[in-house]
Amino acid sequence: MGARGRAGRGTRHFRPLPCRQARAPARIDAVSTPSDSSHTTLFDDLKLAAQLPGAPSAAGALPGCSSGMVLRALWLVHAVLGSGLLFVSRGLTHWVSLLSQAATVAVPATLGWLVTVCAARPLMARLPGWGQAVGVSAIGGVAALLAWVPMNRLGLSGDLDTTWLAPFMTGGLLAWLLLLSERWRYRARLPAATAARLADLQTRIRPHFLFNTLNTAIALVQVDPRRAEEVLEDLAELFRAALGAMDEATTLKDEVALSRRYLDIEQLRFGSRLRLTWDLDPQADDARLPPLVLQPLIENAVRHGVEPSDRGGQIEIRTRRRRDRVLISVTNTVPLDAARRPGHGIGLASVRERLRLMHDLDCDFRSGLIEDGRWRVSLGVPV
Repeated sequence: MGARGRAGRGTRHFRPLPCRQARAPARIDAVSTPSDSSHTTLFDDLKLAAQLPGAPSAAGALPGCSSGMVLRALWLVHAVLGSGLLFVSRGLTHWVSLLSQAATVAVPATLGWLVTVCAARPLMARLPGWGQAVGVSAIGGVAALLAWVPMNRLGLSGDLDTTWLAPFMTGGLLAWLLLLSERWRYRARLPAATAARLADLQTRIRPHFLFNTLNTAIALVQVDPRRAEEVLEDLAELFRAALGAMDEATTLKDEVALSRRYLDIEQLRFGSRLRLTWDLDPQADDARLPPLVLQPLIENAVRHGVEPSDRGGQIEIRTRRRRDRVLISVTNTVPLDAARRPGHGIGLASVRERLRLMHDLDCDFRSGLIEDGRWRVSLGVPV
């Protein structure tokens, strides 16, 4: 068939892909028009996309709702109170007694403050910086006062018996210090988050994968145009996800759908050598994840478990919900007839870093050989 016939068939079957995000066209335009179009590569475009993540959310610098935030808040409150009580104590025993009495007010006040700020987080994210400081401090003062009043009524305040103004001002000051510490921590984490996004983009769409996919689509155009269209649609979805907003959370269900598109492409390349097992728990679909977390783990399994072996390999993707946690694992066979392909671990390190940036101390990440000689990467996140 001539070029005109192929063009007509391609035009008849190929459908324009709808844009899912309003910001996508502007982002694609920015990536497609670099300053020097004659000397750009795929990685230049990806780096440019990583430099245009959009303004960070105002909620990012507010105290979060994680166990790590609880530990940091309790530590800072007790450190400040303990340091201040050193100036009024008459010795170590007296200082310990004063700190214990202060803790009976500080612990419930801190926990109440965290719960309230967490509940009001969406509303406070709309306020300017000074408005957030005033709101957080006011909540801290009220929380400290509410914790102090019953202790004072019951006569349990001991040497800390004072007027209502002292706990209110102390609670407000400590809340303001906690907000400052979270803002400093948020700013310190921004370079790490940017580096993790860039590393993820660089490892997400490798040039050899793009080359192989386009070659596969070209080969299918003449024999199976509809399948060639599906391959290009899958590739477009992968690029759309890679160049999308990396700061926005996604769900496990969306991650699974994107990974299926990637595996559909690789299935054409490896055929029967790529054997897949999906063991998915529907109750885990709503778990929040950073974008592009599951697909790099599966790509790593394909690269090290299937590609080096002439016989191929088996990959198992499993999700489970256990009470308030979601467990995800990707397990692949390790070829015995081929030397293990060296890797830099950039993709796994990027996934681990982005999980930590989103879930703090509430996430788990493990990788290594298991009892039957297979390689497993497992992670756990809160529901």
